[in-house]
Amino acid sequence: MSSLLSPQAITLIVLVAVVATMIWDKLRSDVVALTGAAVLLMTGVVRPMQVQSAFASPAIVALACLFVIAYAMELSGLLDVSIRRLVGLCRRIGKAGLWIVIAVAGAASAFLNNTPIVVLTAPMVRQTAKALNLSPKCFLMPLSYAAVLGGGCTLIGTSTNLLVNDMAAATAQPRFGIFEITPVGVIVAIAGGLYLLLFSGRLIRDGDHNGGPDEAVLGRHQDIGLAAAQVGEASAFLPQRRLQPLKALVSLAVFVAVVALAAMNVAPIAACAFAGAVLLILLRVVTADEAYSGLRPDVLMLIAGMLVLGIALRASGLADTATVSLIGGLDSLDPLLALIIVYGVTLFATEILSNATVAVLFTPVAVSLAEALHVSPRPFLVAVMMAGSAAFATPFGYQTNALVYQMGGYNYLDFVKVGLPLNLITWVAAVFAIQIYFPF
Repeated sequence: MSSLLSPQAITLIVLVAVVATMIWDKLRSDVVALTGAAVLLMTGVVRPMQVQSAFASPAIVALACLFVIAYAMELSGLLDVSIRRLVGLCRRIGKAGLWIVIAVAGAASAFLNNTPIVVLTAPMVRQTAKALNLSPKCFLMPLSYAAVLGGGCTLIGTSTNLLVNDMAAATAQPRFGIFEITPVGVIVAIAGGLYLLLFSGRLIRDGDHNGGPDEAVLGRHQDIGLAAAQVGEASAFLPQRRLQPLKALVSLAVFVAVVALAAMNVAPIAACAFAGAVLLILLRVVTADEAYSGLRPDVLMLIAGMLVLGIALRASGLADTATVSLIGGLDSLDPLLALIIVYGVTLFATEILSNATVAVLFTPVAVSLAEALHVSPRPFLVAVMMAGSAAFATPFGYQTNALVYQMGGYNYLDFVKVGLPLNLITWVAAVFAIQIYFPF
């Protein structure tokens, strides 16, 4: 096959096949990505050393180690106890307390993986809403959305941000600091949060006050719709953990130290997270086997496979060819209009593709477009980061949406009615904020 087709043709065929299969949504996206990587390797489009570099990329190392640190906090019972106490508070102060829980979950998602946060919080929010004679449907969807919005507030809040940062560095762009995107992320989160607080309850069609199916439905349907989103089952996070104060304190201290050291540029995020994960094992906060259990290899393999595809796009010249074709008539475009278009196209793609795929496809285009317009690529890269996680209009665009979909007894149109306006509001807020903090 490789002797009959050029590297560009092979890469294009693999790209189309990977994207089409992910839209088809019948196979796990990590398997699809790895299959594409294997085809590219076997046909000689990428070399073994290039594949090795993808699996050893800073984004992969940072994510893997952050997963271990978060899992150590999980096993220590810290997240369980924190959420239970927060829910206990909201039982005393009523409906406002539920919105406080949602806000805190969103804030926590800026630093921790949002899946365990939603898995742990959703049943408690549902029970508390029922106890207050409120519809859980009015709170579970906002909980998921808040967790997604929170993830956009820091570089480590979502794998999308880390991956865009990694892909941009491969095009000789300077890396982002851990809190560099925070002003934009916070403005977007506040705009989205106010919309959810003021309008989501009116838009969600209320059923009876008992909401949807019981909590067991989360376990039965936890893998629904995850093939095209953030893959990985939530079952590892379901059991309640007994608080172990010493381990909780140490794991929290290590996590804070990792964030602080990375923020002060003492070392790259990947190096800080790696040191933190190893330290937790040495201090016996987690065993080596527990650390491996927390790695979530399905997510890591999805990203690694997509990174190989990104390398092939560059190595074969397909990225340059496509970018020239796409940008050919846009070099006189107003930068603001270009930014709006980049955000909108990325946002649409995120609703049907995994965020890793979106990051790989649009990061090089964003850089090339900025260079063609003779402006800084920074605002375009931030637009890809924000839009790459902003999947609100479908229940399967993001894993946390899928988790609350069955539990809340929603239908598909509920997500369209609430999520589509949220997409538009965050789009406007992001473009506004990016212009201020990342000028052209």
